[in-house]
Amino acid sequence: MNNPLQIDGVDVFVEGEGAHTVVMLHGWPDTTVLWDDTVAALRDGYRCVRFCLPGFDLARPPRALSVDAMSGLMRKIVDAVSPHEPVTLVLHDWGCLFGYEFAARHADRVARVVGVDIGDTSSGAYLKGLGGKEKLMIAYYQLCLALAWKLGPVLPGLANRMSRYMARMIGCRNPPERIGWQMNYPYAMQWFGALGGLRGVARVDRLLGVGMPALYIYGRRKPFMFHSARWIDQLTRAPGCEVLALETGHWVMRQKPLEFNTCVRAWLDQST
Repeated sequence: MNNPLQIDGVDVFVEGEGAHTVVMLHGWPDTTVLWDDTVAALRDGYRCVRFCLPGFDLARPPRALSVDAMSGLMRKIVDAVSPHEPVTLVLHDWGCLFGYEFAARHADRVARVVGVDIGDTSSGAYLKGLGGKEKLMIAYYQLCLALAWKLGPVLPGLANRMSRYMARMIGCRNPPERIGWQMNYPYAMQWFGALGGLRGVARVDRLLGVGMPALYIYGRRKPFMFHSARWIDQLTRAPGCEVLALETGHWVMRQKPLEFNTCVRAWLDQST
């Protein structure tokens, strides 16, 4: 990577050439490394921007941001890397939640969105579509990670073991040393209301496919989805939007990198 920009204590990497800027946000328990193959596929035609979510760079002290603070950080980054033109957001996992929120608050700074495997989880349609077993599975892994974040400052060894165990359980193959309790604060926001919680976050079903072009890519091979059937139907019918399901789990870009990156590049090329 090139030497990064420094914005509010965050390293921001800019690679590639092109008139349009693509900003990539990862989720749990990932870092900028998640997007290596995607940057390689786009960098000859797009300026690719990526950064670690605060708290996810284990080489730095723990740092947790509220939704408001994360949106503020993103605004500074987007304004720095593309001051005159809106950007494309490419999002995965918790990067989806933070990215969707930024797009809702700053629609003038976002031209379009690529969302990966996380859709309208804040909608009533999504919650109604989950069965009892699926709700228990979600609560189990998310509460475990939220608790690990609470324990981290006093019992970091135990909190790291809990986090790494849960990562293996849900199919994440990151090396254990790249996973730490510091990354878990979004789950504490979700379940314990930490940092102001997640109440009032943007309804994705009222954002993507409702005036904002979007590509949504998800993996079919999971015990439950992170979107409702109703929203998929809405997005499929919306002008400028596309939905693609691949035979993967949650980490679509790692499990089917060629298919994923080919689809993203084709959609960006046709909608630029």
